[in-house]
Amino acid sequence: MKTLNKDISEVLVSEADLNEINARLGAQITKDFKDKNLLVVGILKGSVYFMTDLTRHIDLPLKIDFLAVSSYGSSTRSSGSVKIIKDIDIDLEGYDVLLIEDILDSGRTLQYVSKMLEARNAKSISICTLLDKPARRVVDLKPDYVGCDVPDEFVVGYGLDYDQKYRNLPYIGSLKREIYE
Repeated sequence: MKTLNKDISEVLVSEADLNEINARLGAQITKDFKDKNLLVVGILKGSVYFMTDLTRHIDLPLKIDFLAVSSYGSSTRSSGSVKIIKDIDIDLEGYDVLLIEDILDSGRTLQYVSKMLEARNAKSISICTLLDKPARRVVDLKPDYVGCDVPDEFVVGYGLDYDQKYRNLPYIGSLKREIYE
């Protein structure tokens, strides 16, 4: 593990924990999507590390694509307004879509994206999130696959950022309040 970053108050999910989460979720997804036409769609930028590692544990033929959305900007809270920056390139008809997200917080972004993709005639849409923060949920949305729950703290690392920084940490940690307040 890299040295603990000076801006991190505590490691919440270690590198070893992340490896276990990816193996566990990959095995379950492999079982659940057997004989299905799987399209894995990552929500950029935060999901890229998780999606890359997770798909290595899915023992099925699959396709991948990406959506880039924004609802945070440089803030620590979702604005509630979701903006599509990059749309997927694949026609969804006939695909069983698995959305990959780094963290399910308010739920607004995933609810918006799920409804948008449902309208495109996907065979099914499932949600896989690395982290779930139920304390901040403002919409009724339940993921199909969850890596682990995290407390109501601002977390960074393994793809999660604050103002585009800290994504490359190999663990997930709680960012010190003085960094973002």
